[in-house]
Amino acid sequence: MNEPTSRVRHHLQVSLVAILTVSTALLAACSPIHDDDLTALHSELDAPPTATYADPVERARPFVRAFVVDENLPGLSLAVGMAGDVVWAEGFGWADLDEQRPVTPTTLFRIGSVAMPMTATAVGVLLERGLLDLDAPVRDYVPGFPEKTWSVSTRQLMGHVAGVRHYGDDDELLFMRDHCESPLDGLGLFADDPLRFAPGTRYQYSSYGWTLVGAVVEATAGEPFLEFMQREVFDPLGMGDTEPDDPVRPAPETTSFYWPRAARDPIYGIEDANNPDTSCLQGAGALLSTPSDIVRFGLAMLGEGLLRADTLDLLRTPLELDSGESTEYGLGWFIRSAPLDPEAQTTIYGHGGSSPGGFTSFMTLPEQGIVVAITTNVSFAANLPSLSLQLARIFAGGEAAAPQRLLGESTRIDEFRPRAW
Repeated sequence: MNEPTSRVRHHLQVSLVAILTVSTALLAACSPIHDDDLTALHSELDAPPTATYADPVERARPFVRAFVVDENLPGLSLAVGMAGDVVWAEGFGWADLDEQRPVTPTTLFRIGSVAMPMTATAVGVLLERGLLDLDAPVRDYVPGFPEKTWSVSTRQLMGHVAGVRHYGDDDELLFMRDHCESPLDGLGLFADDPLRFAPGTRYQYSSYGWTLVGAVVEATAGEPFLEFMQREVFDPLGMGDTEPDDPVRPAPETTSFYWPRAARDPIYGIEDANNPDTSCLQGAGALLSTPSDIVRFGLAMLGEGLLRADTLDLLRTPLELDSGESTEYGLGWFIRSAPLDPEAQTTIYGHGGSSPGGFTSFMTLPEQGIVVAITTNVSFAANLPSLSLQLARIFAGGEAAAPQRLLGESTRIDEFRPRAW
């Protein structure tokens, strides 16, 4: 064996030992929250399911219990909607570990970017009233946003193709301390930064871009963003448990928030999360809600109701870049295809929400008339989409895979932002 080959083998062996050492340390640090006895996992129902849905609920519960234990989640709440109503809502595990306070269907969770399709609905309301032009320069509505090398439109902001930067890393979000009464107050976080690229040429997820959308809504409506959202979106849809994530005026029934100790994965143990003030992200997030309220929102998006069908189609049609490539993202909605059984694909519209101390999965399946929402109170629980898809399969009358860690069916995120649900 020549010398270079010997050195390469030596370095590979050292690297392998290092990887194994780190992996062993991480596994040793793993602190299971729940007992392996799945039947011992605490859960609380909103109301017993009707006879029509009793069987799918009973088939789904083992998947949920196994998921909470295997993913080492402190607590999880879910809701499923069909036939225009919430047919199952249940909380599992603990909203607060120290106090052993249980998760209930009315426990409030941070829903992160699931706020984006809700803000998009407010945009749809303004469009239908003829008050907003999606392709007009955003400075026509928010003159306080500085002039850039290129003009930016509301449509480009909503599709994440405007070039407005995202927050740079975890710390930028985790240590937010300024309090904003309006999305306009949040512009100072990013407005002076140059655009990252010419609008329309690239897709780059940006919560700050949606903060600017919130400012457009506020300016166009002529009233505070949150007041408009409450009157025009939340109240008409019966979303009585959706409210601002406001540490100045904290909401009762809010869960405690947790963060993975290592490797951005709760299976290695969790700790208390830093509790930032995200109020400057109105339009992009900064909301507390329950899965039942999210499902009520999703059910209203399955057909004409709050918005006309053509407006919904506009919001849920993927944008194309200047190159002709699809972004697989509309105006506040991810669009994906997934198998509900081995022979049939279905179209799913939804969104994910990642936040300090929370992760949310929201899916609507118009062809089946199913809506699924799941929230948890720990960051980076990025496997929630796999569970959402499992529940959708069960309620569609199909078979689900064995309850286990389903890495193959979800997009594990390695950045503090949802790339898919």
